[in-house]
Amino acid sequence: MDSRQARCYLPLARMATRKFILMSDKRTLEHATWGGHPETRERVIAVCDRLRTGALGSALIEQQPFAIDWETLLAAHDEEYLLRFEEAALSGREWFDHRDNQIGEASYQAALLAAGAGPTAIDLIEASGAPLAFCAVRPPGHHAERSRALGFCFLNNAVIAVRHWQKAHGRRRVLVFDFDAHHGNGIQHAFEADPDVLYVSLHEHPTFSFPGTGYAEETGTGPGAGATLNMPLLPGARDSEALEALETRVDPAVRAFRPESIVVAAGFDGHFLDDMSGLGYSTDLFRRFGLAVSHWAADLAAGRVLTLLEGGYHIEALCDGVEQYLLGLVGEQSEIPLGPPLSKGETGGFSAGGRRTMPPCPDAGIEKGRNT
Repeated sequence: MDSRQARCYLPLARMATRKFILMSDKRTLEHATWGGHPETRERVIAVCDRLRTGALGSALIEQQPFAIDWETLLAAHDEEYLLRFEEAALSGREWFDHRDNQIGEASYQAALLAAGAGPTAIDLIEASGAPLAFCAVRPPGHHAERSRALGFCFLNNAVIAVRHWQKAHGRRRVLVFDFDAHHGNGIQHAFEADPDVLYVSLHEHPTFSFPGTGYAEETGTGPGAGATLNMPLLPGARDSEALEALETRVDPAVRAFRPESIVVAAGFDGHFLDDMSGLGYSTDLFRRFGLAVSHWAADLAAGRVLTLLEGGYHIEALCDGVEQYLLGLVGEQSEIPLGPPLSKGETGGFSAGGRRTMPPCPDAGIEKGRNT
C-alpha cells in the first residue's frame, strides 16, 4: 500500500483560525547537555520548525523574550540559590545540584531567558488582541524547587509566570494545568498553601515515576487546602483513563475555581513512543487537552492562556503533540493527517502486561524517569 494511503486522519483535529504568540529565542539553545542527555536543543529546534511550516504557520506571531528581572526571579527562588546557579555555570561546572542537571557556561543566561518568556508573553497577551501564547524555550522548569534544581529544571518558569500575572496585571486567580507525564513538584510546592492558585496535574503515578510526588492525597495545605488536584495514572494508562479524569474530576474543579487566567505546563512525554514514562497516550489526546483548555479559557478567563513547554523527548512525537495541542487550542475543525495507525497486533511499545518495554537510558548519568 502507498504510504500516503496508510496515513490515518483525525476528523476532529482543528486548523488554526486565531493568531497566537510563539515565544522563542535561539540563545536558549546554548544551554549545554551532552552524552545522550534527553533534554536537547534539537527538541526546541524541531518544535519551532514544525510550527512555522505546518498547519499553524499562518497563525504565528513570533516574539523573543526579555531576560527576567531580579525582583520577579525572587518571587520563585531564593537569592542564594540563584547566585549558586550563576557561579556554577560561569565556573565551568558540568552539572548543578544533581548529575542529571547538566550545564555549560551559557546555561544560566539561557535559563533567565526561558524564565523571562512567560512574563514577556503575559505582557503581550494583556496588551494585544492575541490572548494565547506558546513558549518554546529551554531549559524546562516545573521540577525546580525554590532552592534546588531537579529533573533538568533550574528556574520554575510556571511559578514565575503565575506570580507575574498576579502582581503586574492583577489576575489574582490563576489555574495551572500540568499534563507532563511527571508530576510538577516545584509548582505544587510553590502554591500548595495558596488558595488563589489551582494546581491540577495529570501524571504517571508517583509510585512508579520520578519525582515521587503527586499522590491524590496531596490536596494543598493550610489556606490552600483543596486548591491542589493530583490525578495520578497507573503505568500503561491510555487516552481513556486520562479523558475520564479530565471530564469527571478536572473540568468540574476548574469551573468551580473560575480562574482569571490559565498557565499550562505542557509536557508531551506521556506519548506511547516516548521512553521517559510508562504512559501510553496517542497524539490525539494532546488535541483533546488543548480543546479542554480552550473551553475553560473562553468560558472563564477571557481567552487568556499561556503555555510553557516542559517535557517530551521523542522528537517526532513531541512535534506532533505540540501541533495537535495548539490546533485544539486555537483552531477550527478539519482533517489533519497524523501518520500510519498501529497495525493489528502492535502494542505501541507495551508488553502484554501493559507496562512499557523501555530500553535503558544512555550511559550519561541520567537515571530513567528523571525528566520533566
